[in-house]
Amino acid sequence: MDMLSGQQLVNKQKQGVHAEVALQNKDIICYYFSAHWCPPCRMFTPILADFYRDLEAVGARLECIFVSSDRSENEMIQYMVESHADWLAIPWGTQLAGALKSKYGVSGIPCLVVVKKDGTIITKDGRSDVHRFGASCFQQWANA
Repeated sequence: MDMLSGQQLVNKQKQGVHAEVALQNKDIICYYFSAHWCPPCRMFTPILADFYRDLEAVGARLECIFVSSDRSENEMIQYMVESHADWLAIPWGTQLAGALKSKYGVSGIPCLVVVKKDGTIITKDGRSDVHRFGASCFQQWANA
């Protein structure tokens, strides 16, 4: 929550949600760095959406937050509506998006950075974990 304290997140309907409220019962945060124009992203997003829905169905204390590299807010929202699960996003074009990319050393997309609520990094390669282990990787992350 370190960088998200006091921040607004947005949903698919462009409605603002306070990060503290959205994350109050979550232990693990997955920052999903992606864009609709990126073919590997468009291949991974449905996999991540299924992963998220599977964990949500069993009450896992996990939240995904989309950090867009789309070229416009409209492209970001369209991508969220078409392909994403019901996770939230960093508002398009904010300094926070750039700060998160810099903090976690994101140089390519798609990238799934998994952290504890206090900001402790669990893995910068959550994408591989999701591909290899599916929903069972959540337990590994929770015990990290």
